[in-house]
Amino acid sequence: MRARVGQRVPVVVQSRGRRRTGARVLWVGAETVITCGVVVLLLVVHQLWWTNQQARAEALQQVRVLEREWDISPPVPDVPTAAAATASAGAGAGSPSSSSPPRDPAPSPTADPTADPAPDVPGTAPSSAFAVLRIPRLGLTVPVAHGVSKRSVLDKGYVGHYPGTAAPGRTGNFALAGHRNTHGEPFRYVNRLARGDVISVRTRGATYTYRVDQILPRTAPRDVGVVRAVPRSIVKPSYGYDAPGAYLTLTTCTPEFSSAYRLVVWAKLVR
Repeated sequence: MRARVGQRVPVVVQSRGRRRTGARVLWVGAETVITCGVVVLLLVVHQLWWTNQQARAEALQQVRVLEREWDISPPVPDVPTAAAATASAGAGAGSPSSSSPPRDPAPSPTADPTADPAPDVPGTAPSSAFAVLRIPRLGLTVPVAHGVSKRSVLDKGYVGHYPGTAAPGRTGNFALAGHRNTHGEPFRYVNRLARGDVISVRTRGATYTYRVDQILPRTAPRDVGVVRAVPRSIVKPSYGYDAPGAYLTLTTCTPEFSSAYRLVVWAKLVR
């Protein structure tokens, strides 16, 4: 049939509205993904860079304050304390199997107590810095504070002194913990230490020199044996000591950016 003259033929026109709506959804989605990516990147930068800068600056300032005070004030001889005496008594038992733990059991290398221990150096408050640790091989200078609380000690870029362990220079185990990554990461490169490397600990009364003797590359987080008065791993008993002495223990997380295991460095007092 022929269309009648003058009769309109319907024309179908596709609407562009749906296309525009779909494009907007994609655009909004892309913007959201980009925004989330930027936020995540900023968080990573803050965690891996800014916390390091902030903590290192605070830690170095604390070192300057301590050493300026020590240089101005007359030195006060270090006095053996209850913690050191307890550690010494535990060490006197002669073997890891028979030695007694400190009176206040030393926390595991992952411990994060809510309260810091009582000071073991006269004239200092809990969580305050009382010593300066130096490791020339790593170019490290960092303050040592009481306790291993993240908020009040470790996250400030300090190295923490395990509660119940010996005072520096004393018979027993002067055990320390520090971050491997972020917040100053003072123990970032302790895996580079080798037997014979020198470590010094300065207090108001004296400077003690230790020499690296053993390195335990990896152990479980709850291996409390590594911070006992006579340190010996209860996970890997071939690492550690049998006789009492004046030990320094450094503990940190391993591998990097993980808290799955602990890396332990032991040093002996030489003077």
